[in-house]
Amino acid sequence: MPSLKEYKAKLASLKNTRKMTKTMKMVSASKLYKTMDAQRKASAMAEQLKRMISNLAGSVDPASSPLFQKRPNPRRILVLLITSDKGLCGGFNNNLIKFAARWMAAPDREGQDITLSCCGRRGHLFFRSRKNIHRFYDGVTQKPGYHHAEEIGADLRREFTGGAFDEVYLAYNHFINPISQKPVMEKILPVEPQEIGPATGTLPATTLQANYLLEPSREVLLERLLPMTVNFKIYYALLENAAGENGARMTAMDNATTNASKLIDLYTLLRNRARQAAITKELIEIISGAEALKS
Repeated sequence: MPSLKEYKAKLASLKNTRKMTKTMKMVSASKLYKTMDAQRKASAMAEQLKRMISNLAGSVDPASSPLFQKRPNPRRILVLLITSDKGLCGGFNNNLIKFAARWMAAPDREGQDITLSCCGRRGHLFFRSRKNIHRFYDGVTQKPGYHHAEEIGADLRREFTGGAFDEVYLAYNHFINPISQKPVMEKILPVEPQEIGPATGTLPATTLQANYLLEPSREVLLERLLPMTVNFKIYYALLENAAGENGARMTAMDNATTNASKLIDLYTLLRNRARQAAITKELIEIISGAEALKS
């Protein structure tokens, strides 16, 4: 049976742990609310951008932009994997890493040359000895900014249009709520025309053309807006990852705080029992000594 000193040391350690996990939970909650606000604003902007491009794309030949160009029998695939830099967030990173690994090992991917670019150290640390890492973007997942998405988007577009890769995918955790995040694999290049096409197929292109007088031309304007669409997809994925990370860490730290409190209650009870046993033992020794002296 442990001594009172050992119980006191264990309780002190548990109380320090509870204090730390409670603080981390509060910090993660604060970051989560800020990230969710940025996510909401980015979502509104992305929706307006999508509507604008929809009206333009209805009357433009998809062959006019290299970002629309599909490659026959795509073999060279680039996956941009977005994870967190730090741990202590439950299965947030592991679930995405396993999902991406299964996707890359699927039978329909046989014969394809799949390369990874990583945002976040957790994914990079896992795959650097298992897959070919093309690029590692460090420090972009803690506080994601649109300038990070612009930098990454420029690299992806340059490599796609240059022929280095036939398709580009985005792997990230879709934020549902602080308890639940869903791994997602989304193709971002080439841009699918139906993704940005008119909302209904019954509206003729001539009707769209009659509603707008544009300067510069539709083709030039679309050429400028398409890269922005790719950037926004990356930026939104970074925000989803940040929100999911903070939500998962908040949940994990809340569970850790609860477990620490339960252990503190348990060890307090065991310490009190040990102290009571020690007192009882001393009383028995005193009474036994007194009875021995009487006899």
